[in-house]
Amino acid sequence: MKKKKLFSLVLATVLTAATVLPCYGASTKEKISNAQAEQAAAQSQLDSIQSRIDELNSKKGQSEEYLSELNQQLDELQNRMQELQNQYDAKQNELVQIQGELEEAKAKEEEQYEAMKLRIQYMYENSSGNGYMAMLFSSKSISELISRAEYIQKISDFDRDLMQEYEDTVDQVKEKEAQVQEEQAAIVELQQQSSDQQEAIQELYAAAYQELRSYSAELDDAKSSESALVDEINSKADAINDLIRQAKEEEIAAQKKAEEEAAAAEAEAARKQAAEAEAARIAAAEAANAAAKADTDTGSSSSGSTSSATVKGPAATESSGSSSGGTYLGKFKLTGYCSCSICTGQWSGGSTASGTTPTAGRTIAMGGVPFGTKLLINGQVYTVEDRGTAYGHVDVFFGSHSEALSFGVQYADVYQLS
Repeated sequence: MKKKKLFSLVLATVLTAATVLPCYGASTKEKISNAQAEQAAAQSQLDSIQSRIDELNSKKGQSEEYLSELNQQLDELQNRMQELQNQYDAKQNELVQIQGELEEAKAKEEEQYEAMKLRIQYMYENSSGNGYMAMLFSSKSISELISRAEYIQKISDFDRDLMQEYEDTVDQVKEKEAQVQEEQAAIVELQQQSSDQQEAIQELYAAAYQELRSYSAELDDAKSSESALVDEINSKADAINDLIRQAKEEEIAAQKKAEEEAAAAEAEAARKQAAEAEAARIAAAEAANAAAKADTDTGSSSSGSTSSATVKGPAATESSGSSSGGTYLGKFKLTGYCSCSICTGQWSGGSTASGTTPTAGRTIAMGGVPFGTKLLINGQVYTVEDRGTAYGHVDVFFGSHSEALSFGVQYADVYQLS
């Protein structure tokens, strides 16, 4: 009898699950699958966009570095051109000074020329003969002759020295003038070369700057697309969490319904069994009464007593959907994590997604429910304060990485407390 009851219960549960679960879960699971496919497609696009952003950042950095180098070259050229201009101005001042010296030499020449004219004029005017010769022959004594000869020699030497000095001065001034003009020409040539280099670098700078602007514009577009894709992925994640929660609720409802129908079927079977037993008992009692009447010869009747048995069917079992005042959410996957860089990456040592300080024995991470939701797991009350896992996967916070590793992967019934 017990085997028959058990078989009836199992059969009812299987039949109920076979008919109910597809009705509750098929469309939701299909929606989850579709949402996950859309999220994966968006993630693929995001990965591609992020790769492009990395590439554009690299190219932008190279362009900025190249522009910096060109700026440095332009500054150096500007300084060089300023230096050349200073040199040219200095040479121009030197040339003006040399031209002044040449003018002074010419003026000195004029003075010497005028002095010589005065001396010759004086000699002619004060001598009756022929110049220097007349002076010599008009001497009254040998000593006077020698004195006059020495005087004439000194005048001649003086005039010759002055003339030579003038010629040397003129030659030196002209040589300096030619040298300065040559140096000026070299400076002008260097200035032209520097100017040509500056124009070439400015053209390169303009092209590089335009390229940088293009990279920046493309980078802005890529970042805008990245932001939109991140929002879309987050929205899909929220939708998936909602669908997973809905599927869990449908699964629990289907299971509860199956259990209720199985219990009802078992109760019905027990009722029918009790009715059959009661009918058999009544029939047996009636047969016994008939036999007793047939055995009575004297018309006297003997009274017999029959005892009635009350058959009680098994109490129907009802699956409870709550524990300690909480709502049963289902059997969830449990893992552990801590605040180290291995578990949390760039958010290592920081606060949770809800802004709280993660605490062992209190903090858990799961999507699909609001922050602050209280969950009862294995008799321990936890608070959802972090994200990182989908609905149905609870990540329990531990104080150390070794504790998180030791926790491993577990499964447990989860209740949401009001």
